[in-house]
Amino acid sequence: MGRGRVQLKRIENKINRQVTFSKRRSGLLKKAQEISVLCDAEVALIIFSTKGKLFEYSSDPCMEKILERYERCSYMERQLVTSEQSPNENWVLEHAKLKARMEVLQRNQRNFMGEDLDGLGLKELQSLEQQLDSALKQIRSRKNQVMYESISELQKKDKALQEHNNMLTKKIKEKEKELQNSVEVTPIETQPLESMNTTGSGSLQANCNEETAAQTRGGAILPSWMIRPINE
Repeated sequence: MGRGRVQLKRIENKINRQVTFSKRRSGLLKKAQEISVLCDAEVALIIFSTKGKLFEYSSDPCMEKILERYERCSYMERQLVTSEQSPNENWVLEHAKLKARMEVLQRNQRNFMGEDLDGLGLKELQSLEQQLDSALKQIRSRKNQVMYESISELQKKDKALQEHNNMLTKKIKEKEKELQNSVEVTPIETQPLESMNTTGSGSLQANCNEETAAQTRGGAILPSWMIRPINE
């Protein structure tokens, strides 16, 4: 006699319900992994417990890729029946899609911050680690690039300042040379005046000597009787 069909209904006992959830969850995750490996299928499994704890499996290292593909396919299907739906129904579907997307992004953000990691399996943790390593490499690469650009800019400014200082030094030397040349030219311009003064003094001295000699000769040829004292 075959087994009768078991009626599915909510387990009333809380402990039994939790035990069943744990067993069925593990089996469901295992089946999802098996169908992904055996059939080379893209599988994304998301489970929330009654307490809101998340359990998931993704055949792709990044579940977002599968979710985006799902959203594109469901969006195309919704477009086919849009004309048959009212605007309110469209808004409800759009709101539900955006809400689910926001929850996934918030969960990923918490995982990147090292939070809510209890629900992640080994594969999910390895995928998260790879994403963080890749992000760190990009951050370090960008940091090194910014530092290199900053150093290059400082070197350009230093070179410009050196060229400016060299130009100022050259101008100062040219001014000093001009001043030195002007000081050397000034005594040469006063020499004609000094020679003229010397020539004039010699002429006056010669005239005075000639007059003195004439007076002496004149006094020598006068007779003695013509020379009288002024008092007589």
